[in-house]
Amino acid sequence: MKPYDRMKELVEKLNKYAALYYEQDAPEISDAEYDALYDELRALEESEGYSLKNSPTHRVGGAPQKKFAQSKHLLRLYSLDKCKTREELADWYDRVIKAAGKEPELTAEYKFDGLTLNILYENGALVKAATRGDGTVGEEVTAQVKTISGVPRNISYKGRIEIQGEGIMRLSALEEYNRRSSEPLKNARNGAAGAIRNLDPAVTADRNLSFMAYNIGFSDRHFASQSEMHAFLAEEGFETESDFTVLKGVDEAFAFAEKVDGLRHSLDFLIDGVVFKVNDTALRDEIGYTEKFPKWAIAYKFKADEMTTVLRDVVWQVSRSAKLNPLAVLDPVDIGGVTVKRATLNNYGDILKKKVRIGDRVFIRRSNDVIPEITGVAEEVEGAKEVEKPTVCPACGAPVREEGAFIYCTGEHCAPQIVAALDHFASKDAMDIDGFSEKTAEQFYNELHLTSPVQLMQLKKEDIAGLDRFGDKKAENLVSAIAAAKDTTMDRLLFALGIDGIGKKTAKDLSAKFGTFEALAQADKDALLAVDGIGGILADNILAWFADEGNKKLLSDLYASGVSVREAEKKSGVFDGMRIVLTGSLPTYKRGEATALIENNGGEVASSVSKTVDMVLAGEDAGSKLDKAKKLGIKIIDENEFVAMLNGAAKEN
Repeated sequence: MKPYDRMKELVEKLNKYAALYYEQDAPEISDAEYDALYDELRALEESEGYSLKNSPTHRVGGAPQKKFAQSKHLLRLYSLDKCKTREELADWYDRVIKAAGKEPELTAEYKFDGLTLNILYENGALVKAATRGDGTVGEEVTAQVKTISGVPRNISYKGRIEIQGEGIMRLSALEEYNRRSSEPLKNARNGAAGAIRNLDPAVTADRNLSFMAYNIGFSDRHFASQSEMHAFLAEEGFETESDFTVLKGVDEAFAFAEKVDGLRHSLDFLIDGVVFKVNDTALRDEIGYTEKFPKWAIAYKFKADEMTTVLRDVVWQVSRSAKLNPLAVLDPVDIGGVTVKRATLNNYGDILKKKVRIGDRVFIRRSNDVIPEITGVAEEVEGAKEVEKPTVCPACGAPVREEGAFIYCTGEHCAPQIVAALDHFASKDAMDIDGFSEKTAEQFYNELHLTSPVQLMQLKKEDIAGLDRFGDKKAENLVSAIAAAKDTTMDRLLFALGIDGIGKKTAKDLSAKFGTFEALAQADKDALLAVDGIGGILADNILAWFADEGNKKLLSDLYASGVSVREAEKKSGVFDGMRIVLTGSLPTYKRGEATALIENNGGEVASSVSKTVDMVLAGEDAGSKLDKAKKLGIKIIDENEFVAMLNGAAKEN
């Protein structure tokens, strides 16, 4: 093959593989194979003395990095809760008012549709940039981010500070890039995300990205409000949103959202909603967080892009909880740059409500990375067939039972349920068995007839070695991982058991409240309802689970297999057995610091004032919680009294 022809072939291959890997997350070759082709192209260009216009070697910045390093954020980056209607927005604002004790001022800003970035400055210099990742740890992309417009290398502030914002590709930049590129990008969001998460920083530079700063994470400097943060960002040279607004009340908030929804298609960048935040940062501490979201902020999402296509079939899938979930099979359709072939129909009641039939043309809505959903029928087609309601489980053939809009498999030996339950039991947030995946669960079910967590915890090396994909070393590693997982905590095992309605946070709350499985099993409904976040239905689920003889045996057999639950370390001190509510801003201690002091001295921090609360620690602007405590005759202390109690306990010890 002539040098020119080989060069052209290599360029086409490398550009194709880069697009698949970085923009579609669907690599066809390994990093090593990519590097070998890249090195061959570079050597060929050097020997021939020329290169093609669209060659990946044109970019300044040296050879691509081999991989991204992990970067731990100084302060966690939370997701945002979402709402779609005025009513949902009003419900959120009502909750904020109740938590804050007053009607707070809000800020409103665009919700950019790009890639979230967290940029660290120290002594005025940009030292590190990372993607959000899981909120705690992201991918370090410092070299890539330094190529982005709107990211200053130096700022005047000399303290340590994290600047948060969105890496975006303006629509004009996308249009210009596609005019000159042999591999056009489908949309601006993929263009930005693919460029920043590219191993070669020159790819980032080539796409002419922008950075819109909107928040401050960790900072040595205190900011009293979101407005102050916004002004600081602009003063330091960051590009910020020009439509940033301070407002009050649901009417003003919804009017802002409607205004932005009406103008968003005229903007030079993608947005998919607006973000409302409580402006006062002290009030934010009062309002607090869930496990995933700050309670003081919400994203109002605009209606998602919608397309039509033909519904070709509905297949039924069995979940871990025995629920039969309908999955729509569609003629492929492009929505927002993503090819959609499958969509959810939620449940059989949803099918009846939307009156969808196989063969009809239906509306498909896709919102960001959420599973596409059929929203209704666009065109009734002659000859279309009704979706048949299953009478038996498609996986095991057992009869089904109906419960409201849902259909459940009644089989006790249903493969998809068993595999999903085993996978959940071993998952990272549950028993955390390293090297065990859904694929492993399926293989062990088929080849070892593994059907229960107890059997999993009893596996030996000789049971596994010799199976497909399992040599001696891999079998030994898995058995070691199982042994390590046996030493666990109550919240992990409780989550692993898969009790309907118990997620990670609830498992932690129940463990903190009751301490042992024995105490939890003996709890009555009132005791369960006293735990934050547990309502009547979940309480009934927990009571029913622990009353079941099969579940009692499951726990007993797990203990017999070697599972050992470490007791939570008992804290004792001046607040032993006391439930304490924090409200208002303390002069010295941050809320987290005060909480830690209470818990380390035997107390429990409650989120709301009730008759079960023993004491309220009140700071400035305490609000409605203080008023309620006075009405109930609950003891109220300030920070000075709090410190005196701690010091008194220290002297006694």
